[in-house]
Amino acid sequence: MITEVNPSQTKIGWVGTGVMGRWMCQHVMDLGYTAMIFTRTKSKADPLLKAGATWADSPAEVAENSDIIFTIVGFPEDVRHVYLGENGILTTAKSGSIIVDMTTTEPSLAIEVYQTAQAQGISSIDAPVSGGDVGAREARLAIMIGGDQKAVDAIHPLFEAMGQNIVYQGKAGSGQHTKMCNQITISGTMIGVCEALLYGAKAGLDLEIMLSTISKGAAACWSLDNLAPRVLKRNFDPGFFVEHFIKDMGIALDEAKRMGISLPGLSLVHQLYLATQAQGHGRLGTHALMLALEQLSSVS
Repeated sequence: MITEVNPSQTKIGWVGTGVMGRWMCQHVMDLGYTAMIFTRTKSKADPLLKAGATWADSPAEVAENSDIIFTIVGFPEDVRHVYLGENGILTTAKSGSIIVDMTTTEPSLAIEVYQTAQAQGISSIDAPVSGGDVGAREARLAIMIGGDQKAVDAIHPLFEAMGQNIVYQGKAGSGQHTKMCNQITISGTMIGVCEALLYGAKAGLDLEIMLSTISKGAAACWSLDNLAPRVLKRNFDPGFFVEHFIKDMGIALDEAKRMGISLPGLSLVHQLYLATQAQGHGRLGTHALMLALEQLSSVS
C-alpha cells in the first residue's frame, strides 16, 4: 500500500469534473501532480486538460494508469458503474493503489466498494464533502472520511489541497453516514432561510438589512451567509443541484427506515424539494426551494 505521496512519483487519476470536481482536481494538480481524467461530458474537462491533465476514455483507463484514483460523480448508480461496472475502476486498478470516492452516496454501497477493493489488495476510502461550488473553488471544503486510517493518513496532503475541515470518522461507510447528518441539518436550515425571506418580503422589510442583522445572531449559518444573498439577486445557479439534494435526502430517509428511526422534518423538506423539481427546477441550486415556496404562497 502507498504510505506517502509526492508529485514526482505518485500518479493521480480523477473521475468526475463537474461543478465541484473540476476545482478539487485543479487544486491537486496545483501541487505539481500529473492527473489522468475522465468525465461523462468531455467539455467539462476542458479547463483541466488546458492546465495539463491527460484525457482517458474510461474509468478503467484512469485506474490502469494511476496510483490514487479520486471520484466525484452524481448518483449511487453512477458510483456503482464507475467502480464495479464494465470498464470500471476495479477492473484495472493495481494492487496497492488507493481509491477515494468523494461522491455523496449510500453507506452500504461505500462498504460494498470497500470490500471488493480489499479483496483485490486495494485500499478504499469514502470521503464525501460539503461546501458547494464556493468551498470547492476556494479549497475550503469539509471532508468526512471513512475507511482504513493508514490509507487516509498517506494521502492526507491531497485532502489538505481541497479542504480545511478534514476529519476521519471511522470504518468504511462512516464518511457517508456523517454526510447524511450534514444533509439532514442543511435540509432544516434551508427551509428556515427561505421561509424567513418569504416572511420578510411579505412584511415589507428591507431584506438585505434583515439578513445582515439575523446573520450575526443565533440564526447564523452557512446557508444564510452564502445562499440567501443569491436568492435576493435571483441567482439560482447551482452550487449543489436540487436533484442531487433530493438524492441525498432519499438516502438518509432509507437509512433512517433501516435503523428504525423517524425523521419527520427531513420527510417534509424532501417533499418540498420534490415539488421544486416537479416545477422544473431540478438542475438549479438548492436555494431554488425559494421558488416552490413562493408559488405555494403566490408571492414573487
